[in-house]
Amino acid sequence: MRYALVTGGSRGIGRAICVKLAEEGHYVIINYTSKQDEAENTLKMVREKGADGEIMKFDVSNQTEVDAVLGGWIEKNPDKTIEILVNNAGIRKDQLLMWMSNAEWNSVMDISLGGWYNVTRLIIKGMLVKKYGRVVSVVSLSGLKGLPGQTNYSAAKAAVIGATKALSQEVGRRGVTANCVAPGFIKTDMTEGINEKDFKQLIPLNRFGTAEEVADAVNFLASEKSAYITGQVLSINGGLYS
Repeated sequence: MRYALVTGGSRGIGRAICVKLAEEGHYVIINYTSKQDEAENTLKMVREKGADGEIMKFDVSNQTEVDAVLGGWIEKNPDKTIEILVNNAGIRKDQLLMWMSNAEWNSVMDISLGGWYNVTRLIIKGMLVKKYGRVVSVVSLSGLKGLPGQTNYSAAKAAVIGATKALSQEVGRRGVTANCVAPGFIKTDMTEGINEKDFKQLIPLNRFGTAEEVADAVNFLASEKSAYITGQVLSINGGLYS
């Protein structure tokens, strides 16, 4: 049994990833920030798969909070190493750059990029000692292609891709891999305001993807089967952009 941490694991893609990792028998730590009921629902789904886990509340963008909560867990559980880290937490605050506020820029950057740093920095140490680990970060089509109205989101996700590629070169010799998955249009809370009929004609597979399809890809990159894959970005977008 491996210990896995999924940030932003209470809903959407994060929830699907938690459930998929549970199917593989992992102990799943479900990070959330505000909606405890959703996190508890995810934990229930994890246990229904015959696995176990726990919920862990902290804001990934708050380094003090991450160090206290996640760092505290690591300190209190010296015999338990988190060998799978899925950096999934992120938000969108779409706005044209000319009208974008400092808060809209900073909040997106702080959660996606700052959160990646705050959490990965803590977890990677245990992986290096163990000489095994999988870091999988959920980025976006926006981080590869860039999308109008998403300069903040595109910048944050592109930065995580760059950081992941650099990390993969730092930790590879210790049996640790670092990769990204880049979803396109996926049916989640974040795409509720997007009319699928208007956009699916742009997608070669002619539909939006599902959170479970993203989770399957994350699960592969989090497994021992992906041991010779690192520093890569796997696009999950129905052929829209690659």
